[in-house]
Amino acid sequence: MSTTHKITSIAFSFFLILLSTTLQIILTIKTPTAYQVLQSYNFPIGLLPQGTTGYDLDQETGNFNAYFKGPCSFSLEDSYELKYSSKISGTIQKDKLMNLSGISVKVVLVWLNIVEVKRDGDNLQFSVGITSADFPIDNFYECPHCGCGLDCNEFENRDKNRGDSLVSSS
Repeated sequence: MSTTHKITSIAFSFFLILLSTTLQIILTIKTPTAYQVLQSYNFPIGLLPQGTTGYDLDQETGNFNAYFKGPCSFSLEDSYELKYSSKISGTIQKDKLMNLSGISVKVVLVWLNIVEVKRDGDNLQFSVGITSADFPIDNFYECPHCGCGLDCNEFENRDKNRGDSLVSSS
C-alpha cells in the first residue's frame, strides 16, 4: 500500500470516528420539555396540566403551540373550572404569555378565554380580556391532572375503593 493510500485510509478512519462521535452527541442532547420551556421564561410548570405530547416554539418571535392527546378539563379549589383544548397557542416572553388561545375558565355560568398571563413578582395575573385576577405563584408549582386537577389522590382513592367493593362482591 502506498503512503498516499495509508494517509487517505487513516484520514477516512478518523473522519468516521469523528462522525460517529458527533452523531452520538447529537442523539444524547435532549430537547427541553414544554414545562422546562415555561421555567426558562420565569413561569411555573403548573400553568400546563400533565400530559403534553409536544410543543413547538419559534425562538425569534416567541410564538408557540403546545399539544395534548385530547381536550383536558379540571377544577381547582372547587371554585374554578378550566378547559384546555388539544392544542393551545400564544406568544411567550419573559414573565408574559399573550395572545393565548385554547384555554378557558368558567366564571359563574360563562366560559371565558384566558388571553394573557403575566408574572408580577410572586403573583400571576390572568386576564380574560375584560377583567383579570391575581393568584400567588406557589399555587402553580404542581401540574394539575386532567379530570381531577390537584385533588387526584382523593379521586384515585374513591375509584380504588369503588373497584375494591366490586371485586369483593364477586
